[in-house]
Amino acid sequence: MKILITGGSGYIGSVLTNILLKNKFKVTVIDNFMYGQTSLNHLCLNKNLEIVNADVRNINFIKDYIIKNDLIIPLAAIVGAPACDKDPINSKLINKDSILGLFKEVSKNQLIIMPTTNSAYGSGDENNLCDEKSPLNPISSYAKDKVQIEEVLMQKENVISLRLATVFGMSPRMRLDLLVNDFVFRAVFDRYIVLYESYFKRNYIHLQDVSGAFIHSINNFDKMKSEIYNVGLSNANLSKKELCEIIKLKINDLNIIVNNFNKDPDQRNYIVSNEKIENTGFIPKISISDGIDELIKGYKYFKKNNFGNI
Repeated sequence: MKILITGGSGYIGSVLTNILLKNKFKVTVIDNFMYGQTSLNHLCLNKNLEIVNADVRNINFIKDYIIKNDLIIPLAAIVGAPACDKDPINSKLINKDSILGLFKEVSKNQLIIMPTTNSAYGSGDENNLCDEKSPLNPISSYAKDKVQIEEVLMQKENVISLRLATVFGMSPRMRLDLLVNDFVFRAVFDRYIVLYESYFKRNYIHLQDVSGAFIHSINNFDKMKSEIYNVGLSNANLSKKELCEIIKLKINDLNIIVNNFNKDPDQRNYIVSNEKIENTGFIPKISISDGIDELIKGYKYFKKNNFGNI
């Protein structure tokens, strides 16, 4: 199978590309390397990898690469509400317009596995509980664009939507502007974390398990196609305070400061069911605790620098 990944040198893409190559797929990565990342350097010897330095907004250029692949994984995006708010024009062009353009070039016989986001749930029902049938209440422009893209996606044949939980873990193209990664970084270097609306809950998933979900979807495509799946750790629907308490078990002198007077700009608060994808046989392998251990180890050898999208 020949697979095209847009944004294949990013936080998720650089890990997924490596795993796809290990599974003997032929992989083409399209990326504009906007953050100056060198996350694919160690893979360049692999003859099954093609790297194209191009911008996904240029559909006329990339369509030749689209049509010659069997499976498309559109990862290219400006990710996260702060990054999108900082550059709203390019966020719309990359996160929405370019993907809609890509969809038009994909034939009905080609496959698409699309990463979307469970942040689209916003705040869930009265119990903050969400599954794939729950109403969507996206708060950020990033989540709103993902919702609109998913609506168009699900009208096509041979597609799967993976609504990813908040991702954590080490990557060759590291990001510190993700909640677990950020909290562990602050714990390691500052020894304190300030929490706003500490009871707000969210679901989490390790980066390696995200790649595992893509591999699982490829291997079970006929069984899973035309459906939407939440992808997260079912035992990790955690409040921000609960997450910090797990980090404190590793870093004993961490000071958790709960601020009850200010609102968090990020108003997401939900509990997510991942039962649907679990019923297909996919079970994540990496716990929050093990991921925190990994991050603490990784943070020993770098400073913040440019490890983020803002």
